[in-house]
Amino acid sequence: MPVQVQGRFEVQLQPQAQAAADGVSTARLSIDKRFFGELEATSQGEMLSVGNETGSAAYVAMERVTGTLQGRSGSFVLVHNGLMTPDSQSLTISVAPGSGTGELAGLDGTMNIVIADGEHGYEFSYTLGDE
Repeated sequence: MPVQVQGRFEVQLQPQAQAAADGVSTARLSIDKRFFGELEATSQGEMLSVGNETGSAAYVAMERVTGTLQGRSGSFVLVHNGLMTPDSQSLTISVAPGSGTGELAGLDGTMNIVIADGEHGYEFSYTLGDE
């Protein structure tokens, strides 16, 4: 049965490259994040995004998370896939298979991002291979 944890995080996105042509803009950004709560960790990653003036957009990202998850040390990779139209949004964030190291070897799970009152939060549902 999956374990569920939650907490908050701070994120800094730094543009690395941007371009626009024919009403479509693309960007590459670096990600630096700090997680608080039952996931005490930092992460670094890369994001690619595309959008247009109608409000439609998409992004993909990968970030390596290093720290402790409920007291277990190690690292893992999160893979993001986000789509947005003026009428809807979808976001999937999953642990990359086989990316867990140290005491997080065998980690599998999904993460949701919650934004409330200007703060970023996470809800992380996971399993470990030995549980």
